[in-house]
Amino acid sequence: MLLVLAPDPELDSETAERLMRRLRSEIAELDVDSVRPGPAAAAPDGAKGSDAVTLGAIVVALSASGGVFTALIETVRDWLGRTSARHRISLTIDGDTIELERASDSERRDLIDAFIRRHTDDTDI
Repeated sequence: MLLVLAPDPELDSETAERLMRRLRSEIAELDVDSVRPGPAAAAPDGAKGSDAVTLGAIVVALSASGGVFTALIETVRDWLGRTSARHRISLTIDGDTIELERASDSERRDLIDAFIRRHTDDTDI
């Protein structure tokens, strides 16, 4: 799975890097096989530039244990909920991407639940 964090554009690069490390650390605490920095992502439309700090990527190798995918999604959802800034996170599995940002809690929950259903069988949820 590729997870890309586009921090709030109002943040300085040091704060954005700290946020990226914190998210990567939280994911590493899950029962995943590995968590490593990924390649720098392409800049979103209209962006003035990007680098590995302002657009961070994390590659997560999921373990085979049941529920780890759902736990990863919940961790990302909780992380977004704890921050008051305007971050955007995209998750990509096998070419299927979900992008999370300024949605209400209810809208975000519905989007994430649909994404989880597409990538797990009913026994994992």
